[in-house]
Amino acid sequence: MSGPTAGAVPTLELEDIQGTVLRRRPDVYHGVYLLYRIDDPAAAKRSLREVLPEVTSAADWERPRPFTLNVAFTYRGLARLGVPPDSLASFSPEFRAGMAARKEVLGDLGASDPGNWPPPLGGPDVHIGVVIIATAPEGLHEPVAAAGRLAGVSLVYRLDVGSPVTGREHFGFRDGISSPYLLGSAERPLPGQDAVQPGEFLFGYPDESGAAPAGPAPDVLGRNGCYLAFRQMRADVAAFRRYLRDQARSPEDEELLAAKIVGRWRSGAPLALAPEHDDPDLGADPTRNNDFRYHDDPRGLLVPRGAHIRRANPRDGLADTVVETGIHRVLRRGAAYGPLLPAGALEDDGVERGIIFIFMGASLSRQFEFVQQVWLNDGDFAGLGPEQDPLVGNSGGAGVHTIPARPVRRRLTGLPRFVTVRGGEYCFLPGLAAIAWLTALPDPAGGPSAAPHSSTSEDDR
Repeated sequence: MSGPTAGAVPTLELEDIQGTVLRRRPDVYHGVYLLYRIDDPAAAKRSLREVLPEVTSAADWERPRPFTLNVAFTYRGLARLGVPPDSLASFSPEFRAGMAARKEVLGDLGASDPGNWPPPLGGPDVHIGVVIIATAPEGLHEPVAAAGRLAGVSLVYRLDVGSPVTGREHFGFRDGISSPYLLGSAERPLPGQDAVQPGEFLFGYPDESGAAPAGPAPDVLGRNGCYLAFRQMRADVAAFRRYLRDQARSPEDEELLAAKIVGRWRSGAPLALAPEHDDPDLGADPTRNNDFRYHDDPRGLLVPRGAHIRRANPRDGLADTVVETGIHRVLRRGAAYGPLLPAGALEDDGVERGIIFIFMGASLSRQFEFVQQVWLNDGDFAGLGPEQDPLVGNSGGAGVHTIPARPVRRRLTGLPRFVTVRGGEYCFLPGLAAIAWLTALPDPAGGPSAAPHSSTSEDDR
């Protein structure tokens, strides 16, 4: 990497940074996502002041606690709380527009079009987001009950999430293995983690260029904060199973095809290190399961260039291009929702299931939107033409996935849509001092009903 990564390690203000930015969730957890509409800004700010001591910072994350709680705000939510117009204007255009308005960039078309999202996602009534995570179900009782007593707001969305009993996401793969290491985060990097300057993800610190990117103003509002993309994605597990069965030449070949689509075996073992068969011990070992590169596999004979994990994080696989991968990385936290489809079932049971992703970074356009538009939905960057990500691409039944092999490559065609976007929001995840600043703002002119209108918003969709 050409940036200043090897330089001095910055000191992060862990007590002011919300914990979910820097800290991974437990291997086994239970959680809930709550979205609120602000009805009375003054009462909402009083409630936020009461909640602020419960917001979990990145400091002492590992100490035992019954739950963690983090809070984010949409553009409309910040306006409802009375953030001044000049401060609102300092946020990025894509944040102000909202995720629904960015559907062309994100490829949210067809079944994933915001017009098909169930309310309130993508609409005008999402102002505050709360994420509560606990290691045991009973740990959620107190904070969820307290959230239900918040004044000045209405709960408009709730989704219970967690880690499946299998330890794997709905398609059967071990998830959440690859993530960048933030310099100064006070954790030890795992083998294979690329070290990235914190300014790529948090305002107030240098990024890979050596400069601190401009964040929201004033400084107290932006410092130690980041943008957050919240995304609910339905998983069609039955379609994935049927497709593998129909394409495979044997049960062993079925597992190999699944691995060639994702880039890992279901255990989490990477094809780059276990190209011929699964290695569960490797997949379960965090000191080995992410310690690999693509430079020695330029043709994709081990890991297809279009495989899901190679698209989401090309690592050194683009070393012969001008693309600097470090500036496009995102911090990701994923959680499953809905019950697992019974083992062996090949028909959908009509139950909603999928994954909630949150992607965090200092730039929605350069990070989340770039990865979505260029790396996942476009094959040109890898020399694959119109091919999309075989797992999460918006192919709609016409998808293609090329699997290089000697002497003859293999090509999967007719890939159906395995993942459908069910909704999403762009949020800002502020530091704790910024939340306190928000609660002290004067009420917006015009009273509780005052709200901004923008021609780029999703109001009229």
